[in-house]
Amino acid sequence: MKPVSFFLLTLGALGLLLPTNALACGCCSEFGTYTTSTEKSDTNTVELLQEMKFDKTATLYIVAGGFDDMKGLSELEKDFELANTFAAKTWRFNFKTPAGKSGILTLPMPTQMIQFKVDIHDGRASSGGGPFLYKEWRFKGNVTTGTGLFKSSIIQPTTYLLVYQGRGNYCDKVEDFTHWHLEIEGKNAKYSFFGKMSSGNPAQESVSPAPAQESE
Repeated sequence: MKPVSFFLLTLGALGLLLPTNALACGCCSEFGTYTTSTEKSDTNTVELLQEMKFDKTATLYIVAGGFDDMKGLSELEKDFELANTFAAKTWRFNFKTPAGKSGILTLPMPTQMIQFKVDIHDGRASSGGGPFLYKEWRFKGNVTTGTGLFKSSIIQPTTYLLVYQGRGNYCDKVEDFTHWHLEIEGKNAKYSFFGKMSSGNPAQESVSPAPAQESE
């Protein structure tokens, strides 16, 4: 093979590789990352939310003051059975206590969401290169309805804050988000729940150490 032909063949092969490398680099995180941005809840966001699944157990968040610091719920068990669905851009949280009491919270998806990504400097590396970021998707809106054990606490306007929590590189995937947190607040309501995502990948919590940042 002539030298010129070999050179052109090599150059062509590199050209095929560059798009893949460039795409991978788009997911790279940087040391010191700290970003908070308000984004439109677009089609891609909706598609990912449809694939995310909640675990069947939810836990009531109880602070030091117990039920004295809460409104709308009283003398409930700490752990609940949860059936969650997301369809037509609406979440339905169906909670049920071991004693058989139940209630549904209906939360319409807002037109905007907040994305939070930060390097927490724990020395762990992400698969896309760079540090293993902590990340959140935050949704805030008004509760449409509350039934059963929530009925008396939901009067308009009552707001909700739903947070998906996870770890990963700069790109977001379903398996990145391993936990959730939900706050309900209004004139007659002040309570929170948390739990795990069954669609999250537990391996996201145990990754290799990140290479040391190069000094300039």
